[in-house]
Amino acid sequence: ILCSVQKKLPLMALSTTMAESFKELDTESSLGKALEMGCCIQSSLAKILAEFEIALEHDVLQPLNKLSEEELPIILKHKKTLQKLISDWNTIKSRLNQAAKSSSNSSGAGAGPGASSAANKLETLKEEEEEVKRKVEQCKDEYMADLYHFSTKEDSYASYFVRLLEIQAQYHRQSLGSLDSALAELKESHSQKEPSLAADTPVAGYYGVPLETHLKSLGREIALPIEACVMMLLASGMREEGLFRLAAGASVLRKLKSSLASGSNALEEFYSDPHAVAGALKSYLRELPQPLMTFELYNEWVKVASLKDVDSRVQSLQDTCSRLPQESYSNLRYLIKFLAKLAEHQEVNKMTPSNIAIVLGPNLLWLQQSTGDPMQLDLASVSSIQVVGVVETLIQNADTLFPGEVDFNVSGMFTPPTNAPSRPMMPPPPVAQPRSTAAAPADSEHAASPKARPRRMAGAPNRAPSVPPPLPPQPARRHSRDAPPSPRPS
Repeated sequence: ILCSVQKKLPLMALSTTMAESFKELDTESSLGKALEMGCCIQSSLAKILAEFEIALEHDVLQPLNKLSEEELPIILKHKKTLQKLISDWNTIKSRLNQAAKSSSNSSGAGAGPGASSAANKLETLKEEEEEVKRKVEQCKDEYMADLYHFSTKEDSYASYFVRLLEIQAQYHRQSLGSLDSALAELKESHSQKEPSLAADTPVAGYYGVPLETHLKSLGREIALPIEACVMMLLASGMREEGLFRLAAGASVLRKLKSSLASGSNALEEFYSDPHAVAGALKSYLRELPQPLMTFELYNEWVKVASLKDVDSRVQSLQDTCSRLPQESYSNLRYLIKFLAKLAEHQEVNKMTPSNIAIVLGPNLLWLQQSTGDPMQLDLASVSSIQVVGVVETLIQNADTLFPGEVDFNVSGMFTPPTNAPSRPMMPPPPVAQPRSTAAAPADSEHAASPKARPRRMAGAPNRAPSVPPPLPPQPARRHSRDAPPSPRPS
């Protein structure tokens, strides 16, 4: 009986669905473990519910059904019969009174046939009244006996309702105990699986999370998306023309952002698409609840833009940078140092400090808007020009404003892959020849990114689709122009 009841419950259907789902997942994945635990707990809850329903039927519903279907109907039937007999009795007594009056009047008028008839009728009514009275007394006795019998079992009937509450309490206690035990086990397993994630880390990942929250939850100095994107660009994007300016494919960008948001460092496939990496970095900066250069210092940055004297501007920038929160300062320093290195290749990538500031400035600092007032929007448009000027000056004077060298791979997590990513590749012969003859004008790039590998191993086919792949000379010329220096000797 228990099994048949349990199988019919929706909880068992949910348990079966979870069981089918987690079989498709890795047994070590957090989602797989959660589904497996959910499957077990739903099955357990279904068993507890089935036991509750069986006990409820046997201990409460069946006795109460007997009461309502057998005993109470008899009592109510006797009550209804008694009410009808009393009504009949009252009617006969009324008729008897009228007959007595008629008989009295006939007696006063003298003897005759009318007086004899009235006397006979009166006698008949008296007999009927006596019969109905006897039936009323008999039915009344039966009704009272039923009531007395019911009253003797009143405590038993009340106990059924007490038993109902006991069964319900037991059901809820067992369900709560099973849930608490499963939750504790699941949370412990989840915390062991991902110890670096704080409880208040948003489910959506690291995009849109306040910088200080993100850094504190992961125990980092540099935001994970910033460091990952910078390392990928150092390895394969410094000589990419129009970096940060040209848009990437929406699907690739979304996939990269999802990978970064999940905390994954398996990013090999994205090294060959620098524009997607640059887009992911821009998105992270723009989606910060507060810009990297902070709302509080917005007016200070704008004032610096109005200074004409270069020395005064640099000095003011130093003062403003020193007032940044430590988290913002560290990440801004890291990013500006990288952008300065990017500008060193402006002859190839066409990204001068001015061009970089135009595309990245609005993502580093913007006006906090509380309303959609047109005047405020115009002010934001004007101030964005000033922001571009400030960011350009930061890039041009990176070594002065942020002295010292930067260890770009701070966490050591993001190392360029040793093997080419699985992307469409140019035929080996035309690619290998320009690599072997590539000049070494970019030694400084290798110094900053000692593990960087030549990007054209996988990136060339994505650059210029107008050049037919079967013609070796065209890719060879482009490769010789853009290829990073050959790998360092061991």
